[in-house]
Amino acid sequence: MTQAGIRLDPRVLPDVETASKAAAMFIAAAARQALERQERFLLALSGGRTPGRMFNHLATEHLPWSRVHVLQADERVAPADTPERSLTNLKVNLLMQGEHPRPVLHPMPVELADLEAGARAYARTLEQVGGLPPVLDLVQLGLGADGHTASLVPGDPATLVGDRDVAVAGPYKGCSRMTLTFPLINRARTVVWLVTGEEKAGMLARLIAGDSTVPAGRIQRERAVVFADGAAAARL
Repeated sequence: MTQAGIRLDPRVLPDVETASKAAAMFIAAAARQALERQERFLLALSGGRTPGRMFNHLATEHLPWSRVHVLQADERVAPADTPERSLTNLKVNLLMQGEHPRPVLHPMPVELADLEAGARAYARTLEQVGGLPPVLDLVQLGLGADGHTASLVPGDPATLVGDRDVAVAGPYKGCSRMTLTFPLINRARTVVWLVTGEEKAGMLARLIAGDSTVPAGRIQRERAVVFADGAAAARL
């Protein structure tokens, strides 16, 4: 199965740093444009190692940050303020950088004993800030070498969820996860992919070709933009 009929042209930059900066500048420009016509900008940011540099660059952008609502695309079930938590990366590389007012942060409640209740609570948060059904302005995603995005991992039941915006995913690389689901991500006004590293080259080629047999390939392409470094784009 493919989405090959919908063209997806990646923006290839020489290295991780320039790809990260380009993605940050794109997100900042989208926020500025949206905030000219609406009260707030709803931005979901992904976990993993890749986006840290992008967060650093985004923190230097002059925005009306108090009108930016930052949500999480996914989060690991791990103790607060540990390196395993995506929220830690967000705090260190975005929220604690610069002298601008802080954005409004909506962390995923993964410290609750009942994770399913936490997922329902986060879905209600999405509805409060994004309407019913909630529509996010921009979702930033990464790409795993196995084709996962957010915490939508091949074979996980969360990839089958079609009636909820937030789900609990099973253990992956040692941690259970909470994740936004395909319905919510695919309603977003814009999706920004940031893909770096040679280990992603094969999967990025499949994503660009429209391979919907992997989770990343099930993200709608009409409003998607891909930023990649030269290593990740080596097979394109």
